[in-house]
Amino acid sequence: MSRLDVNRSGEMEVFVRVVEQGGFSAAARALRMTPSAVSKLVARLETRLGARLVNRSTRRIELTAEGSAFYERAVRVLADLDDAERGAAASAAPHGRVRINANVPFGDHFLLPLVPEFLARYPDIQLDLVLTDEVIDLLEERTDVAIRAGALKNSRLVARKLGQTRMVIVGAPAYLARCGTPRVPADLAGHNCLKLGYARAIEGWPILVDGEPAAVAPVGNACASNGDALRRLAVGGLGLARIALFQVREDIAAGRLVPVLEAFNPGDLEEVHAVYIGPGRHLPARVRTLLDFLVERVRM
Repeated sequence: MSRLDVNRSGEMEVFVRVVEQGGFSAAARALRMTPSAVSKLVARLETRLGARLVNRSTRRIELTAEGSAFYERAVRVLADLDDAERGAAASAAPHGRVRINANVPFGDHFLLPLVPEFLARYPDIQLDLVLTDEVIDLLEERTDVAIRAGALKNSRLVARKLGQTRMVIVGAPAYLARCGTPRVPADLAGHNCLKLGYARAIEGWPILVDGEPAAVAPVGNACASNGDALRRLAVGGLGLARIALFQVREDIAAGRLVPVLEAFNPGDLEEVHAVYIGPGRHLPARVRTLLDFLVERVRM
């Protein structure tokens, strides 16, 4: 069978829809096809490629390694086709849905305040916002862009840096009046140090001891799943917390929190990136537009 006899883009679109809808029946409804037709088309695609793309069950589908790789490439190819068609049309304004996953602090302080401006500038784009501090699999969660704070692990994801922020140890005036203000790193042993309680949290607080980088293990009676929750505990006078400066800048200015041990702050920076699957040149215009906007407008 020659390539001209095969609607390869159509096969790709059906396969991508099966993955994104989570099954043949859901994809069939979205495509206005019968489930059997969708199943046969994917089976034909697998036969032509000589590789199994999905493992089928009665409840769900699971991508094989070959299926995952083909899905990523198919998404890029379809995005290129979409861009080519829009570029040839009279109006090439970016449009469509963009699903973005962000950690709670970034979402509250940067993303949500910028949404009205973005949608006013690009009215044909629809945003699907998910705020969570859990690290997700972009492919599994069908997410276009995720915001990650901290060091990035090597992966298939591509990253664009949005900014960086200094870390600071803070306490409420009421707590410091009650328990004293730490003057040297050793004083932390006598304080209630509040911790982040999620898997990616660092084990110790970086700090300078005798001018050399070191780490102090925080010991306290409470932990929180995200920085904003930790900030609230600190503002409430429960203990000391080590938090990104952008999250507590207003509290410091208003006197609700006080930085401590600044002479021993190593000045370490936490970087924030937008990550996505695939090389930038293969991104749909709607996703590339959002990334460019965030790089332009986020100021940490």
